[in-house]
Amino acid sequence: MIEFHGMKIDIKLIIVPIINIIIGIIVYLILKRIISKILENKKLKGTQLQRINTVRSLMKNIIKYIIVLLVGLSILSVFGVNVKSILAGLGIGTAIIGLAFQDFAKDIIAGLSIIAEGLYEVGDIIEVDDFMGEVISFGLRTTRIKNFKGATKIISNHYMDKIINYSNNNSLAVIDIAIAYETKEEDIEKAFELISKELNGKVPYAKKDIEFWGVNDLSDSSVVYRIVVETESMKQFIAERYLRREIKKIFDKNNIKIPYQQIEVHNGK
Repeated sequence: MIEFHGMKIDIKLIIVPIINIIIGIIVYLILKRIISKILENKKLKGTQLQRINTVRSLMKNIIKYIIVLLVGLSILSVFGVNVKSILAGLGIGTAIIGLAFQDFAKDIIAGLSIIAEGLYEVGDIIEVDDFMGEVISFGLRTTRIKNFKGATKIISNHYMDKIINYSNNNSLAVIDIAIAYETKEEDIEKAFELISKELNGKVPYAKKDIEFWGVNDLSDSSVVYRIVVETESMKQFIAERYLRREIKKIFDKNNIKIPYQQIEVHNGK
């Protein structure tokens, strides 16, 4: 006992909580270091490294909350609070909380499942509920997706059950070229040879050479030819814009006509 301004204070009520807090901090730091050592692998790169970092962060948070709970209960017992009754009440409390936060629990379970199965990572391009964009943030409860217009959609993880991940495979740039019927076949072949010669190896993000798939359609005023090139995931739009510009230049040089709609007006007299 110590006396402070006429008040008697049990020194145990000061020292023991401080010791408990210090012990809790030390245990947390030790367990944190152990987890980092166990999950440390310098050979991992890319998505595997992201997944390990996510799991490491999750485990550290779980341990932190458990230690805080235990230290808090030990401090309450020092002040004479009946901890056993609190623990006994946790069963009923947990049931009530579980009913109140069912969606919260579903989100966490879904988040863990996404991590374990590697369904997507930050930076992947995915589509869910007709909304396509880049995953800019992924947590245990929600996923944030940003589309090319800058709009961000926040979706609870337990709704991320039907997604399309465009980052798992390469994309395909597709160009349909309309050429006038009167254009000679040898001129078309010459133009396509020039396209291959001049553009192969220059198309942005291309993974392979340009492929000619031949006639794709016979429209009212033109023959439609299809050209494709395999690109990095979700980079096909950049490749398509480049190809259209360069193909137009090549066609202009070789007098290959790309037909356009015309209106013929008759002056009836």
